[in-house]
Amino acid sequence: MELTRRDALAALAGGSVVGGGGAAAIGRNESEPSGARTETDDGSSTAADAAFTTVRDPLVATARVVYPDEITGIPRFVETYALGRIEEREKYRRGVERAVAAIDDRAESWYDGRYASLDAEDRDGVLREMGADTADPDPEGSTAERVRYYVVNELLYALYTSPAGGKLVGLENPQGHPGGHESYQHGPR
Repeated sequence: MELTRRDALAALAGGSVVGGGGAAAIGRNESEPSGARTETDDGSSTAADAAFTTVRDPLVATARVVYPDEITGIPRFVETYALGRIEEREKYRRGVERAVAAIDDRAESWYDGRYASLDAEDRDGVLREMGADTADPDPEGSTAERVRYYVVNELLYALYTSPAGGKLVGLENPQGHPGGHESYQHGPR
């Protein structure tokens, strides 16, 4: 099942980040292979762009571990979603940066390499050994709790609130319409 930028924007809209998500999609640099924004209209980088460059690869690497194997299109999906989440949200952006830095620190300490450069089994090992697989998500908590909040849960939320991810687990209903597309298109019977 392929994830698209449209799926990422739908997930952003579900999380009430429509303005940032729309800006992320419009501001894409289509000449870049990743589609990532590289600078503002006047040629200067934004804080979100700099942060995004730092966190992009570790977030994509984490998604490749926590997403089901049949999912494709992970890099563009994660890039679109992550940039939409960190734009104009300084406190949140700093939290993501700290969580990713903690993952990289542990990977370098335990596996002698940056997290994104490790194979999938070792990346999974880093998250499990940190306790991120069982930690309660807390943006102000321990390292494992912050990684769970800012990285693992955020990526899972993005997946399962997207149209493609929702279909994967049978959650195909539009938000606010528990009867599904059929009830949305046809009134009550």
